[in-house]
This record gives sequence, C-alpha cells and structure tokens, in this order.
Amino acid sequence: MFKVCDLRFRYPGNKEYTIKGMSFEFDKGEIFGFLGPSGMGKSTTQKLIIRILRNYQGEIFYKGKDLKSYDKSIYNDIGVGFEMPVLFTKLTAMENLKFYRDLYPDGAKIKPILERLGLWEDRNKRVAAFSKGMKSRLNFARALINNPNVLFLDEPTSGLDPTNARIVKDMIAEFRHNGGTVFLTTHMMHDVDELCDRVAFIADGKIREISSPKDLKLRYGKREIRLEYKDQDSVVKEVFNIDTIKENAEFFNILRTKDLVTIHSGETTLDEIFIKVTGVRTDE
Repeated sequence: MFKVCDLRFRYPGNKEYTIKGMSFEFDKGEIFGFLGPSGMGKSTTQKLIIRILRNYQGEIFYKGKDLKSYDKSIYNDIGVGFEMPVLFTKLTAMENLKFYRDLYPDGAKIKPILERLGLWEDRNKRVAAFSKGMKSRLNFARALINNPNVLFLDEPTSGLDPTNARIVKDMIAEFRHNGGTVFLTTHMMHDVDELCDRVAFIADGKIREISSPKDLKLRYGKREIRLEYKDQDSVVKEVFNIDTIKENAEFFNILRTKDLVTIHSGETTLDEIFIKVTGVRTDE
C-alpha cells in the first residue's frame, strides 16, 4: 500500500535531520505498528506520508505511484486520528462529524459509528463538555467518517477506560478484516501485541527493527522455561533450557511429582524489546 525508500527530512532552520534514511513498506490489509520514543521521528514520518509535510528527500509510493504525483483526491482514501483530537469544541459531536463528512464525496453513516462508540446519546452535546475519553472516541469516529482505505492512528486508545479501549481495538481489527490498512503509532505495547501484524521500532530517525511481534519476542527472549513448585513448606524456582528439555529427566520428574505454582516460557514482552532496541522506557 505504501513504500518508503531512503526517506530523509530536516525541518527548516535545523542542522540535524529528523528522519535519517528510513526505508519500510506496509501492505493492504495489514496493521503496521510504528513505534519509538517521543521526539524520534514518528509523527514527522506520519506527516510526510499523509502529505502534511513536504520537501523530503527519498521516495514515498502509494499503490505503486510516487506520492508527489497524486492530487488532493488522495485524501479521500486516508483517515487520520491525531493524538490530540482535532475537533470544534463549540459544535456538537453531530455537527463536527457532519462538517468533516461533507468534505468528502463518500461519507460514512454517522449513527452506526457513534452508537458503536457509545456517543449516540451525546450527539447533540457540545464537544467542550466532553470528557477526555469522549473526545478521544469522537476523534476516532472522525477518522472513519470518509470511509477510508487507510487509517493513520496516533495513540487511538489514549485516555480510554478498558471497556471503550476494547471497542476501539475491535473496530480497528474489523477495519483490517474488511480489507483496510492501518498505520498505528502508540506507546501502548499491549495494543501493539494484540493488533499489529508487523512492527517497526525507530530511534534517532532510523529504523532499528522490523518484524512481527511474535518473531521479535522469540528473538529477544530467552529459550528457557521457568517453574515454581511447592516443596514441603517452601516454593522452589527452577529454570530449564528449552533446547535440551526433552532429555531432562529432572524437569519431567517435577511435573509428575510436585505441585506446580507457575510455569512460564522465557518469551519477553514488547515493552522490554522497546527498551532494548531504543534505550528508552515506554512510560517515559
């Protein structure tokens, strides 16, 4: 769907490049996670791909054609949910969505989207009176209002309680299931693990890793199994190598004779991978 080749970009007046030779692609029907510390080029890259920023070096292709060759009609294909909601606070939720929908030739039906997001009963309320979570959900609704083929989402579950975050994630997964493509930027590694087909980790304007969440967890994890079991009045911890476990009599003896408390593989988390690859914690 999109292919980025040796992308470089420097903001006017800056000596250093923000984007330093990035290359990646994501396909139709894929949820592609684009992850990295704040200030390392995620938002800049997204703005270049959706043509908010221009004057870049390198190439960006959309459906096999140079992005620069498209006119404004390309925006009919793209839905964008910025991290900070882009909404008119003096208008109602319905007025906001009608305004944005009427900018496009093929607008979506508003009622089903608002009902799904739990906002239909508040459709005639001014957005200024909305909570942070309500604004976040309305912002997500706005990204869907033109029936896009590609969604660019930045922290779509930020500020949401678990119930509403679940609804948004389900809608993102359904969008992909119906043939849509998603470019997802977030610090919520659980969302990434659940939704993304592939992820790219960036740092200092460069791609550091690209692969599926499962492959990354296997590569960065330890090939071991950790057991905790009861032995009289204490809990004993043991670690076994996965590669030799089938020949390890002690392991199978524990399984047969001891009361297990826990058993875990050495698979790591995306949070830990984020820290290893970028050197920055996800909560910073």
